[in-house]
Amino acid sequence: MRRSAAETRERLLEVAHDLFYWQGIRGVGVDRIAAAAGVAPTTLYRLFASKDDLITAYVTRADGLYKEWFETTAGDEDRPARARILALFDEQTEQIRPDRCRGCPFLMALAELPDSAHPAHQAAAGTKRWVRARFAELAASAGVADPQAVADQLALAFEGAYASVQALGADGPARRARRLAELILDAATSS
Repeated sequence: MRRSAAETRERLLEVAHDLFYWQGIRGVGVDRIAAAAGVAPTTLYRLFASKDDLITAYVTRADGLYKEWFETTAGDEDRPARARILALFDEQTEQIRPDRCRGCPFLMALAELPDSAHPAHQAAAGTKRWVRARFAELAASAGVADPQAVADQLALAFEGAYASVQALGADGPARRARRLAELILDAATSS
């Protein structure tokens, strides 16, 4: 059965996500992605003008999936903000298991694409800014005196878990991220 252009594009992005995430953006060529997706390279180039366009689409797609995960985890307005923040750390603990995680795809994209003018770099940095802003909104809802400072601290704990997991594993420092978030929130609400 023939796929539509939209279905083929999504299939290419699924394959690119898997290969870029597990093998590295610079370590995977477009021919390999096309072959793994079962399409000709010319089909890939009809849908993405260049590898850079494919990389940017991959990061943008990952951004959407990540935001959906974040909002599903923290979006229940009926729960207290503190519980919603800690739920993110609980879910992150599951997310960073070795069979599921090699680290943060956005941190990896930023490392592999150091040119801040690259659209994929900008998209990855935008995801990080969004996470920080969401932590600030949640911290404000929790009634802390300085939501931005708490957001910075929570973002550091959250990012630190992603950053450490590849080298030190899920049972390394990453396992303490939730406790660190509790301490941050306790300190911010007790002053």
